[in-house]
Amino acid sequence: MSRLAHASHEALSDGGALAERVDGFVARPAQQRLTAAVADAIDQREVLLAEAGTGTGKTYAYLVPALLSGLKTIVSTGTRALQDQLYHRDLPRVREALGVGLRSALLKGRANYLCLYRLNQAKGEAHFSSPEQASQFQRIVAWGGRTRAGDMAELEGLADDSPLLPLVTSTVDNCLGSECPFYEDCFVVQARQRAQAADLVVVNHHLLLADLALKQEGFGEILPGAQAFVIDEAHQLPELAASFFGEGFGMRQIQELGRDCLAECKQTTGALAVVQAPVRALEQALRELRAAMEALPPRGTRYRALTLPAVADGLDVLADALGALEDAMTPLAPTSPGFDACVARARDLGERLERWRDGGAASDAFEEGDAGSEALVETVAGDGAGGDGGVDPARLAAAAARGGEVYWYELSPRGFRCQRTPLDVSAPLRAHRESSRAAWIFTSATLAVGGGFNHVGRKLGLFDPDTLLEPSPFDWPRQALCYLPRNLPEPNTRTFGAAMLEAVRPVLDASNGRAFLLFASHRALREAAQALRGAPWPLFVQGESPKAELLRRFRESGNGVLLGSATFREGVDVAGDALSVVVIDKLPFAAPDDPVFEARLDAVRRRGGNPFRDEQLPQAVIALKQGVGRLIRTESDRGVLVLCDPRLTGKPYGRVFMESLPSFTVTRRIEDVQAFFARA
Repeated sequence: MSRLAHASHEALSDGGALAERVDGFVARPAQQRLTAAVADAIDQREVLLAEAGTGTGKTYAYLVPALLSGLKTIVSTGTRALQDQLYHRDLPRVREALGVGLRSALLKGRANYLCLYRLNQAKGEAHFSSPEQASQFQRIVAWGGRTRAGDMAELEGLADDSPLLPLVTSTVDNCLGSECPFYEDCFVVQARQRAQAADLVVVNHHLLLADLALKQEGFGEILPGAQAFVIDEAHQLPELAASFFGEGFGMRQIQELGRDCLAECKQTTGALAVVQAPVRALEQALRELRAAMEALPPRGTRYRALTLPAVADGLDVLADALGALEDAMTPLAPTSPGFDACVARARDLGERLERWRDGGAASDAFEEGDAGSEALVETVAGDGAGGDGGVDPARLAAAAARGGEVYWYELSPRGFRCQRTPLDVSAPLRAHRESSRAAWIFTSATLAVGGGFNHVGRKLGLFDPDTLLEPSPFDWPRQALCYLPRNLPEPNTRTFGAAMLEAVRPVLDASNGRAFLLFASHRALREAAQALRGAPWPLFVQGESPKAELLRRFRESGNGVLLGSATFREGVDVAGDALSVVVIDKLPFAAPDDPVFEARLDAVRRRGGNPFRDEQLPQAVIALKQGVGRLIRTESDRGVLVLCDPRLTGKPYGRVFMESLPSFTVTRRIEDVQAFFARA
């Protein structure tokens, strides 16, 4: 054990610094083993892959050696909410307990900070859809005059999807950089300067990956160099990295360009007469393209989209409209930094569109004899896959994935996005890690599958890393029960939803609500919400309120029933009696008609692997573990996990799922569930 490991172990022991100075701290052997492993990795500049089950105390386990080492450390978390919690709550407690005076900083992506230039542009120009929105904007203006950090998270009650945010924050596309008249007072610049000077910087995965992607393209470094990186919630990193190492464009992005072009006109006499017509033409081209895309499935390959002549023609018209707008603004570029930036954005979006439209042409040709569609996927998604115009989606995915990337589109109710996604991000992740010569600690409560790390290690580009598996220290046989209802139909049958709810109702009666039901699809969620209306418990349904508001009301209700889909597998942290049941309707296999996922499966097959064993199964196991982790959050929690998918007992791979979960007592009798709650 290194000196740093010994010091970290001591700090987290009975009678140590944390026990003496942090209220409610309890020494945990699993936490001490984890902190020693983290300290050794930091001390030796090595890589550690560590699963730390719920209740291990992994945050303190990595913060203690990071602070005691004195090394420049980057801590990256999965979400901005976790980032704020770590920086504002956990880090101050540990730093004060250890008595270290290291400087720390919180750094987020630019879209999280007030942009003074765009705020100034919006004054008098913004059009609000309601008096409430106008009042909210005035709140932002008043706050903008007194805030020191400019972090939009300071504004309570401002929803993450508020339409005001794009008006008062900047993006990589529309930031004016050093040409901005407010550059000296820029909150983003100030935050980066604080990060450069700090010893420990707390970021999120989006910012970390944006930095890696920018460095790969030679644009420079956002994050300061560090000697140690701690990646918390590391299971999220590969999927997020795929989007950052890819490229795309979308309807909203192009609409914002048009709005910004018009907003710049007030700075230059006569500009509106030049810009207005090409902006209107651009908006019309977007509307017509989106209308043509209505005939497409919600998500599919580029090849599928271009088989519709109206979509192919619409992309041509959109490309021409972007080119015309760029040409119109080019003479205006010298008149203001804003126009200069708009010209560059129009050119960049046009080039992205052209690369997406033409770049995959060679990959769209596939031979009739291609075996990519044969027995590629076990039909495991439960709801089944939508057809793709009679063409096997696996064939399309295989065709789109030549060259190691897949071109695809996705529709939203009022927009679209076109994306190029690499299938394997392990190489760029590995290259950056090796060039940094730093220690890298990857940790999460959900990394291992069947006790092994091969799946996530391969995706992260790790070759034979040091590993540590610390199960949750909770007393699972005493605190929890796993109920597998009998006689449920196969999950892809029409009767499954009703049968599942019929099996769950006695559980909800026994627990008096206090339940979180997690569904594999939005359709199943809507059907369950309809069926449970009028039940004797308050009902909280994803999508009916912002997530934070929904969770607050669920906690306060005391006996509510919360319904959520895949996006609620993480971030639902409700300790105590308010959440005593977690119901999972189906094993969370990815939808087999997802173009990116299909292409990944085909890539596994091409390199001689087994797509189901090597990709589908481990991904589903990790996703299930995330959902299960919502049940027991503290040593005093008690609860029942209800797994409704009959494949857990009827398929050989069901054993892999069960062996990856905590050591529940398992029952198939509803009487045992009723007795469990009767003992409460």
